[in-house]
Amino acid sequence: MITALIVATVLAAPAISDTTQMRTQERQRLDQFHVSAGRAVLQAMSGGTLGDVDLLQEALSGSPLPAFGTSLAGQWDCRTIKLGGLTPLTVYAPFKCEITPDGTAFNFVKSTGSQRGIGRITLQDGAIIYLGVGHVADADPMLYSDLPPEDFGDGIYQPQVGIVEQTSLNTARIMFPAPVNESLFDLLYLTRVNN
Repeated sequence: MITALIVATVLAAPAISDTTQMRTQERQRLDQFHVSAGRAVLQAMSGGTLGDVDLLQEALSGSPLPAFGTSLAGQWDCRTIKLGGLTPLTVYAPFKCEITPDGTAFNFVKSTGSQRGIGRITLQDGAIIYLGVGHVADADPMLYSDLPPEDFGDGIYQPQVGIVEQTSLNTARIMFPAPVNESLFDLLYLTRVNN
């Protein structure tokens, strides 16, 4: 159910059907997940405003469903929450995200806002992993497999890696350790859009 991801966006993003292997730099970021999260949460909780801390707590609440028990496909409102780094805690307004299945895994698109992204959600080593590329709104989307081997991000494109957890039918989160820009840890909080 979770093995490959096809991206569909209003702006004709490229299809994601490759079986790209994770690059070393993203593997290293995942290996430091708990260190990155711990430092970031301490900064966010000690320096964030009350309303933002409440939303962070909501986003981090709930145990993840088993990997094969997820129902990620659909339209989602998604809020970026940046923890630590330049500011203790920054919460953005909701934007639009879509997750679509291709029969073996999922494609992910964040299609609105000044920072967007496309990628694949797959099952790797018992965890649901997102590999993708964030980009500024006026840049063409880029596949993860098209990143140069030594590319660490340039402000227009940023390699992304995260752990995906669905916590209920209508809530999920993607957690990004050591993102390329600004923060120590990013969280994309997803709430399902009921059509």
